[in-house]
Amino acid sequence: MKVHHAPNSRSVRALWLLNELELPYDVEIYPLGDKSMRTPEYLKIHPLGRVPALEDNGVTIFESGAITQYVLSKYGNGRLTPTADSSEYPAYLQWLHYAEGMIMPQVNIIVVETIFLPEERRNQTNVDRATKLLPDVDCYRSPHGNRGVFWPVNFLALTFWGSCIFIKGGKGQTSAKKNNVKV
Repeated sequence: MKVHHAPNSRSVRALWLLNELELPYDVEIYPLGDKSMRTPEYLKIHPLGRVPALEDNGVTIFESGAITQYVLSKYGNGRLTPTADSSEYPAYLQWLHYAEGMIMPQVNIIVVETIFLPEERRNQTNVDRATKLLPDVDCYRSPHGNRGVFWPVNFLALTFWGSCIFIKGGKGQTSAKKNNVKV
């Protein structure tokens, strides 16, 4: 198995998952924005010239969510996620995709506008809009009791998503301001 990775990118999720499952893998590291990810050879691996991408015994798959579902389905053996026939599985899928679909777009705007763009190109209006659209984390804790967690403890695969959200959010100074969020 081989992971195509760039530090401080979503490919960290794939590496973390493979390490958590104690699976052997090789890693090809690229600096973010590396031109080698635009070569015809690399575009056969990831047609958008990005990371992450995973190569596994003739299978090539990209996108961190797809990689996570693939690895857990093929190698997870019931670890880190409820089984598909579990009553908790629909909620697991909901939270897995909610994090990426609803929270990450706002966090990405904040991170780009506050970290990646040169100061003269930053737009505070974009940051303010994205921050306003971020949900209040507290409202998503309540259905799971007063455990002080964002999702049920047995949905361990969601840790990869949640930690990335809160770590990135902390860099953008959003959810990390919350007293109950520990990054």
